[in-house]
Amino acid sequence: MKPDVPLVLQHSFGKLLLEVAPNLTAEYAVGNTSVIGLMMFMSAAEFERGAQLRAEENAEMRAIFEETGGLGLPGDLQKRLGAAAGGREASLLISDLDQENDRLKTLLIELQAALEELDSPPARKLGARIWSFLRQAAEKRKLPYPSIG
Repeated sequence: MKPDVPLVLQHSFGKLLLEVAPNLTAEYAVGNTSVIGLMMFMSAAEFERGAQLRAEENAEMRAIFEETGGLGLPGDLQKRLGAAAGGREASLLISDLDQENDRLKTLLIELQAALEELDSPPARKLGARIWSFLRQAAEKRKLPYPSIG
């Protein structure tokens, strides 16, 4: 048997919200059951898209790092950016992708701070690209909210 995790979670969410919660008498239990169901619904969506989203973010950050040559960044930072730009995913496990995503975002923050110290059109252009990436990444990570009714 190969369980379809999003389907199991979404079905469980529906059962909790539409069958279990309405039959509970304690207000706290109804609220708690509804929140657990909502977390299951959102977890189903994250399970389905999680690896793709993280791998895409990591690839985009690496692409940003590739554009840093010739900006006049400190040598140590430029060296680490170059190494990160040529990196690859160790695995597609969410925990490994999260660890790499965190490492790349830390480096991205360091790059962004360094770019703010440089007052040149190429530095401002790359800084704008970083902000665009961050906005898009936040938008893509929004969790869905179920439409009920």
